[in-house]
Amino acid sequence: AGSPVLSPDSSSHDAALSAPAASPADSENLSPDELELLAKLEEQNRLLEADSKSMRSMSGSRRNSGSSLVSSSSASSNLSHLEEDTWILWGRIVNEWDEWRRKKDKLLKELLRKGIPHHFRAIVWQLLCNATDMPVKNQYSELLKMSSPCEKLIRRDIARTYPEHDFFKGQDSLGQEVLFNVMKAYSLVDREVGYCQGSAFIVGLLLMQMPEEEAFCVFVRLMQEYRLRELFKPSMAELGLCIYQFEHLLQEQLPELNVHFRSQSFHTSMYASSWFLTLFLTFLPLPIATRIFDIFMYEGLEIIFRIGIAILQYNQTDLIQLDMEGMSQHFQKVIPHQFDSCPDKLILRAYQVRYNPKRMKKLEKEYTTIKNKEMEEQIEIKRLRTENRLLKQRIETLEKGQVTRAQEAEENYVIKRELAVVRQQCYTASEGLEKAQDTIRELQQHKVTTQQSHPLKRNNSLPDEINVAQLQDELKLVKLREQETLRSFREMQEILCWTLYWSTKLILCHWKESPKKNALNELQDKLMSLRLREAQGQAELKEVKLKILQLESQNQINCKLVIRHEQESAGLQERLQNALSHNKTLQSQLNEMKRKMAESDCKSKEEVMAVRLREADSMASMAELRQKIAELEIQKEEGLIQGQLNHSDSRQYITQLREQIAELKNEVRLSQTNTHVHTLVGKFSCYLSQSLHM
Repeated sequence: AGSPVLSPDSSSHDAALSAPAASPADSENLSPDELELLAKLEEQNRLLEADSKSMRSMSGSRRNSGSSLVSSSSASSNLSHLEEDTWILWGRIVNEWDEWRRKKDKLLKELLRKGIPHHFRAIVWQLLCNATDMPVKNQYSELLKMSSPCEKLIRRDIARTYPEHDFFKGQDSLGQEVLFNVMKAYSLVDREVGYCQGSAFIVGLLLMQMPEEEAFCVFVRLMQEYRLRELFKPSMAELGLCIYQFEHLLQEQLPELNVHFRSQSFHTSMYASSWFLTLFLTFLPLPIATRIFDIFMYEGLEIIFRIGIAILQYNQTDLIQLDMEGMSQHFQKVIPHQFDSCPDKLILRAYQVRYNPKRMKKLEKEYTTIKNKEMEEQIEIKRLRTENRLLKQRIETLEKGQVTRAQEAEENYVIKRELAVVRQQCYTASEGLEKAQDTIRELQQHKVTTQQSHPLKRNNSLPDEINVAQLQDELKLVKLREQETLRSFREMQEILCWTLYWSTKLILCHWKESPKKNALNELQDKLMSLRLREAQGQAELKEVKLKILQLESQNQINCKLVIRHEQESAGLQERLQNALSHNKTLQSQLNEMKRKMAESDCKSKEEVMAVRLREADSMASMAELRQKIAELEIQKEEGLIQGQLNHSDSRQYITQLREQIAELKNEVRLSQTNTHVHTLVGKFSCYLSQSLHM
């Protein structure tokens, strides 16, 4: 077949083939030469069995070994003839492969169970898996030129693949290089699987029998058609199914051992995972594992189940007596070398194991159902976790919403309280304005009365109509301010009600909607939060505008108050000038009065600066005038007594004095009236400014 001679199998065990018991239908299809060859194989098999029994009996006793040596020499001579016949038979099988697969399939199966001769393994394995003409073989050289993401992992594990075998010994050896090439090429062909450590042992066994291109094609076919791809996927779902099926076989056929494994927590995956992943290549010696691989190429994973149960049956008595550590040591050191001398014994035991394909299919369905349920449970758990996370987010949002509503309620309370204060101020200002209007009406009436009694002093007694108009303008401004405040309060109430309504509706929608609308709900939450922020911004803007309006109103009122005070000051100055001009007419008659008028002028100037001191100054001036009148009366009496004046002159002088006294009294009354009016106006201005500042 053109493959290198690298098999670890000995020639004796390859030749030790016993002819299978052919069925009548198969016997009819065989030629006379084939029947004769099968008869020779059966006879040679009986001789080998007898010889092996005699060898075992000889090793247990101290008899003379002459007869055994004779039998051994005769057996070796027979084996040489048997080997030649085996080569002839397998050569015919290879040349007539299609006919044997169609007509002599059962006989071929029996021959495969006896083992394939080493020199025929390469071609027979390729024929069994139909890998002789694969398109991927032409791509192999191109794949080697490409780079794979699994190269580092492959390089790391190559030295651990068959480290004792000559073909793979030594770094950068030929075996390691071709093994790297095949594993790299497959990782590029099947990127989902990529590279798995156990697959390197299977490829290594193939490379012992055939060139790397052919080994690559056989490995690709094994992965595609023999369930190995599912075993080596990252999820390893097929390995879980195999372990599940193997556990049920163990429970049904070896219940006592199964109970012991469970009591010692010795799980099936601890010893059987490598059986399925490497097909016993890492567990049993290479010659026995190669025999198992011969059968695997024809029957698939069924032989792995059979061999595993057969090994456990053979070691059941020993394993039941061991604990977990002892069982691990037994699996590692004892079991692998139990069948070194007679691999057929293990194969024979394997085919005595009860194996029902229908039962395995049923177990596969059960495992699939269990995994689907687990998957559904995992999906449900993931969904519940997602819902839990969303609920936590909603709870946090609701808590934040409660805090926000509490802040809004507090702000609403503050606004209501400020509105109540503003209403109280407005009410107080209205009352003060009404009182001021009453006072203005009284002053106007008093002004009319005074003008009727004193026409010359009419323009100096009360505030003019311009001041009244200014007070009315201030009243209008206060009313406008009150209306603006009420309108802002209504807008704030509408914004607050709208916010509460939509937040409540949003919360109810969150609780009623299905989890599928979570993303939409989150977007709606963000939209509502933006709208709430916009409403808050509008409310703050309204509040700022209201404060600006208040400040502007206060500014206008203060400006008008300043203007009114300036006008009052100008009026007072004008009245003062009139009084000075009037006093100048009296200077020719009463020089002493000039000094007191000057003092009265000074006191009237002080009244402009401090209204509360005017009354005291007026009283002082009245007292001085009265004192002067008394002095004049005293002078009058002195003049009458001393006789300094004649009778007619004294009467004239007395009349003049009386006129002066009357004028002075009128002046005192006017001064009192002006002082009273200015006092009322000053008190009202102070009261109104205090109300507006509140």
